[in-house]
Amino acid sequence: MSAIAPAVAILAARIAELSAGLGARVAIDVARVADRSDDIALGPPGVWSPNRACRVVEAADGWLAVNLAREEDRELIPAWLGAEIDGPAWEAICAAARVRPRAGLVEDGRRLGLPVAAVGEVQAATLEPPRAALGRSGLRRDRLRVIDLSSLWAGPLCGSVLAALGAEVLKVESLGRPDPGRTATPGLYGRLNGGKAELALDFRVPEGRARLRDLMLAADLVITGARPRAFDQLGLSPAQVCAENPGLIWVAITGYGWTGEGADRVAFGDDAAAAGGLVGWTAAGAPRFLGDALADPVTGLAAAVGALQAIEAGGGVLVDAALARAAAGAAALLGRSLAA
Repeated sequence: MSAIAPAVAILAARIAELSAGLGARVAIDVARVADRSDDIALGPPGVWSPNRACRVVEAADGWLAVNLAREEDRELIPAWLGAEIDGPAWEAICAAARVRPRAGLVEDGRRLGLPVAAVGEVQAATLEPPRAALGRSGLRRDRLRVIDLSSLWAGPLCGSVLAALGAEVLKVESLGRPDPGRTATPGLYGRLNGGKAELALDFRVPEGRARLRDLMLAADLVITGARPRAFDQLGLSPAQVCAENPGLIWVAITGYGWTGEGADRVAFGDDAAAAGGLVGWTAAGAPRFLGDALADPVTGLAAAVGALQAIEAGGGVLVDAALARAAAGAAALLGRSLAA
């Protein structure tokens, strides 16, 4: 985790400062929240990410990171390349990408929901996520009610900081799509969610959606990890919820931001790290991964900073925490530390 050490140190110090001002200083145990090596076998970073799901691929005019973290991603390869795969998938990907411009490969991946990123496509000068007004201030500060709808790593990490602050955090999962971290990384899952109550709802039926709506309307803060269209489909967009709960803080964790052209892009920690330029470079000018899903812990801590700032300001805001943007901020810090 040395690649993100400068970023983690700054974010941990900011969390300690902000939480102390809110009544309960939260100290970040980096070894507990930024490491999942006790759960899964990790190889050394390089061309491949440590979990061996993502790799850097050379296109005709630059470099890509392609992440096949899910079985459905592998099933999308023929549609992405526009040809049937006859042989090992990675060999086909490397051969096809070598003769194509990377912008087209990224766009085709976006359209299909495939985690594909151009290395270094996102830049950022800060770690702290932007905030946008949603409603109006008026947040109660005695005991915060938090609904954590996120999964995997970044969102649950943000929720764990709020639980340590003393908030009542309820982790709400879909019965149809439970948090994969439960089984994939049970140790990390326990560390990030152990201080939360849990509830499973079926979002496919009216009763489940109604219960979720009631929870969000009664909450002080909501953490989400899905793209905007998921909440539009449920009739629970930030604008709709804040119309009835104007003091709500909505912490949105996405790959490339809540608004703009990247709002519908899929991303995970490794490809997002590459998108933010959080990579090393060989003497020959080829990118290499620097660690395991580095965008995830950085984004989780950055989201927590944004959440604490929003609490301090009185609520009524959306915190726009993006994996690729947080990785870009960490990369900028790493570059400065190496140059110092």
